[in-house]
Amino acid sequence: MSIDRRSFIKSTMLTTCSFLLPQAILDLWAGEEQSLRLGLITDLHKDTIHDADLRLQTFMDALKSVAPHAKIQLGDFAIPKKENQAFIESFNQGPIPALHAMGNHDMDEGYTREQVIQTFGMPAAYYAQVIQGIRLVVLNGNDPGSPKSSGGYDSYIGKAQQDWLKQELINSKEPVLILSHQPIAGIYTIDNATEIQSLLSAHASKIILAINGHAHVDQFLEVGGVSYLHLNSASYYWVGEKHKHFSLDASTHTAFPDLSRTCLYAEVLFGILTLDRKEGKLTLSGKKSSWIGPSPLELGYGILSKEEQDLYVQPQISDRKIS
Repeated sequence: MSIDRRSFIKSTMLTTCSFLLPQAILDLWAGEEQSLRLGLITDLHKDTIHDADLRLQTFMDALKSVAPHAKIQLGDFAIPKKENQAFIESFNQGPIPALHAMGNHDMDEGYTREQVIQTFGMPAAYYAQVIQGIRLVVLNGNDPGSPKSSGGYDSYIGKAQQDWLKQELINSKEPVLILSHQPIAGIYTIDNATEIQSLLSAHASKIILAINGHAHVDQFLEVGGVSYLHLNSASYYWVGEKHKHFSLDASTHTAFPDLSRTCLYAEVLFGILTLDRKEGKLTLSGKKSSWIGPSPLELGYGILSKEEQDLYVQPQISDRKIS
């Protein structure tokens, strides 16, 4: 199956959900700013996917009609090697601020967090930036030192970052959006999720939403007064070696061997998050797609239950009624 750029653009229809912002958030949103629009994408996986350039360009083209105040990628974007430099720069270019959260796979092939920071143009591994009167707090879930670590990728927010986050929340005079690659609540959370949830809950009256990638699922939940949104992958759901299969032609799978361990989304997924101060409303417009080949459930993939797969493992950023 071949998907050309015209097919991508024609299928880039966004579905929408919205909810009212609490008065405590509106009271903090001072100044003349009347709205905030963010273009959101995550887990594009340049080094796994055969058509990553097309998926990114489709997202960037869609932003032209939205005029966002910032574009944000939430990790597992691209390994910071020379051959990916043009791809990374294509996201950063233009007058719209580009924010990055660091993903675990961005450090594959032996690259360091410092190389990711430098190549992506990040100010630091974790940082904050105020845009349109909203404080965007970008966390790094790749800290070492977890007492629960059993090897493999780090999935932890360490003491120094926790102290920094606490001070950001205490000192912030603006409403806060929390952004991270790894989930803090829900499926596949960081090792010290309960600890970070408690920290955020202590400042729930300031926090609009916490958004993450990483899990490649479409999930929303509320924990301790804080709303958490899993933004689905732009590209695929991973099913691993046991469920290896060919969904594209043999030559494509030869060039991109990890494709056979994924269930591909036919089109790129992304979201547009809009906060409207005048109407007191938050709106998430999300992209829906379809599977190329069998779904994880059809393959018998079983890490999650059937009920969880039906709810969360779908090629979409779904309509939601969030309260």
